[in-house]
Amino acid sequence: MLEYTPGVGKVFLVGAGAGDPGLITVKGKECIEQADVVVYDYLANRKLLAYARPDAELIYVGKMANRHTLTQDEINQVLVEKALAGKLVCRLKGGDPYVFGRGGEEAEYCLRHGIKFEVVPGVTSAISAPAYAGIPVTHRGIASSVSIVTGHEDPTKETSAINWEKLATATDTLVFLMGVSNLPQIVAELVAHGRMPETPVALVRWGTTPRQEVLEGTLADIVDKVQAANFKAPAIIVVGEVVSLRPTLRWFEDKPLFGKRIIVTRARAQASELTERLAALGAEPLEYPAIKIVEPDSYAPVDAAIEQLAAGFDWIVFTSVNGVNAFIERLFATGHDIRSLGRAKLAAIGKATADSLWARGLRVDFVPDEFVAESLLSGFPEAEVRGRKVLIPRALEARTVLPDELRKRGAQVLEVPVYKTIRDDSAGESLLAELAEGTVDCVTFTSSSTVKNFLALLTRSGGGLELLKDVTIACIGPITKQTALEAGIKVDIEAAEYTIDGLVQALVSFYTH
Repeated sequence: MLEYTPGVGKVFLVGAGAGDPGLITVKGKECIEQADVVVYDYLANRKLLAYARPDAELIYVGKMANRHTLTQDEINQVLVEKALAGKLVCRLKGGDPYVFGRGGEEAEYCLRHGIKFEVVPGVTSAISAPAYAGIPVTHRGIASSVSIVTGHEDPTKETSAINWEKLATATDTLVFLMGVSNLPQIVAELVAHGRMPETPVALVRWGTTPRQEVLEGTLADIVDKVQAANFKAPAIIVVGEVVSLRPTLRWFEDKPLFGKRIIVTRARAQASELTERLAALGAEPLEYPAIKIVEPDSYAPVDAAIEQLAAGFDWIVFTSVNGVNAFIERLFATGHDIRSLGRAKLAAIGKATADSLWARGLRVDFVPDEFVAESLLSGFPEAEVRGRKVLIPRALEARTVLPDELRKRGAQVLEVPVYKTIRDDSAGESLLAELAEGTVDCVTFTSSSTVKNFLALLTRSGGGLELLKDVTIACIGPITKQTALEAGIKVDIEAAEYTIDGLVQALVSFYTH
């Protein structure tokens, strides 16, 4: 827990890390979670804001070269005003607050106004961006010293605050932050003061993120290469022999899905598993949920079924994790618990569905080899189902194949809606903009409802299927694929195993072969 008295203002100066949201420290995450106000800048990953409380005030004070939302004085005033109002303020800064982050100035301003503060260090881009590019800033036998230097000096100044004569050859590795626009002056000063023109140089843009780009050269040619490539900020500059290790030690850009921008259409509450898997493989997941999971119109049918549990069902068939979650939650909400399931055997369509039951201490008696309803019917462990009582808790709009076939075989089937899916229109305009810009590599569909609602979302936002013509389409299984094909969407990838793991494996196979 943070050292903080509720109602007494305090400012936490928090380093957000260099871009990868996974680089936030444990204490930094705690600050975001507990803050009344989060004041964040341009280089702090927006995904970190998901840790903030729903009622937290979020204030953007982004600062880019030559374009400031607020001046530094105005930012200082915001911090103090919120703290004086008794708020816990998290000042979320890209990198580390005290490494060219002007955190010291903010701390001094707080002190002058009687505001307590703490500093939560962050992973500076001076270290992390080279590391993600395969460049250790120190290395035995090559570099035993490193300097971190601002590259943001005004080139029109008559005198520089940097002692170039001493700096140029003082340490083995030099790392310049915010120096792309001043690169010609930086190179000229280093060479003029003794650094050899053949010294290796690397620029790392958007380091630690799936957008990372690396440009290599030497002091002799790097300026021309930057101009030819139109290489822009934000980037760091690494000067020194350690740059020559990059071909051997590069790892981040070699991830199988590196740089792929992949849309995740699952409901927001479910998207994290797929999002995290894609990000771990180097992709940039874009969460644009096409559906929302909501309560059914009425709980009367499922409540009535729960009251019948004592009389006994032979089987309860769960077709999704959502069905498991909603049914068990309703079971407890009506004053029952898992003992009420009685003698019923449990069947689960899909490994994830089965795992969800196992996690609750419930034994799963049957999981079909293929994770679709048709496979459950063909492999059902009881050849004779006539007269068997089967309960199926599921989505309101689910396919009727399973209950219809069981009834044809003489089973007594009770279907109860425990949730329903509705279209999520929250991301319409931004989704359309992403697709129109042509920067999306792939769209993933994990159910028929995500396909239908995604298309409806496109249509409502003024788009159409033409926006998908150059986009790879990946489906979790044959039912989802068939829905996409019937809608006129070409399908490039179908998972062999109809799970999130299977979908991820199919994406990796597609992009690496």
